Amino acid sequence: MSESTTVTNDLASHYAAQVASDLENNRKEQERISAEIVLLQQALAALQQNHTVLVNMQQALGIVPASVGSSTLTEPPAVPSPREKAAAPGKKASRKSAGRPARKRAEKPAPRKERAEAAAQTDQPTLVDLVRRHLVEQSEPRSAAEITAALGQAHPERPVKATVVRTTLEGLVAKSQAQRTTQGRSVYYTATQASPDASGPQADAQSN
Repeated sequence: MSESTTVTNDLASHYAAQVASDLENNRKEQERISAEIVLLQQALAALQQNHTVLVNMQQALGIVPASVGSSTLTEPPAVPSPREKAAAPGKKASRKSAGRPARKRAEKPAPRKERAEAAAQTDQPTLVDLVRRHLVEQSEPRSAAEITAALGQAHPERPVKATVVRTTLEGLVAKSQAQRTTQGRSVYYTATQASPDASGPQADAQSN
């Protein structure tokens, strides 16, 4: 029992010494970090003071607006654009010439080719009108693919997609300006203004 008690006491003494050493190291590390924090706070205060002085100098020189100088010190200082720097020596001259390029660009007329193309586009009928007109002119039901092919041949200058034509046809059906009929997996469309006997050709087209 005496030997085990001696071993236990030695271990306790060893751990106690280790804990005491760790506590001492911890305390020294806290003191070191606290001293660094104090130095960093002093450096930050000096930088903030220099920032205030520099911002005031910028305002006095007219390089940046006054609103930038009133920003909080925690935010990074705004960097003036190169155009503003170039305008600092001759501020009055830059103010006079600042609006001239914009006015010249605004007053410059558009090229004749662009005006002609814009006028041509405004005179062209919409895709809805083209699809509606094509359905009215047909005596038999037409599928979206057939209508797309016909419009592409009649108007090669206008790119027409089958998905857009199908969406347009469904819109006409929703407005009661067209009728939809199905034959298996195929869908056909006719204009609502078709003649009463249009059901005969429609049935023939579906059977074909």
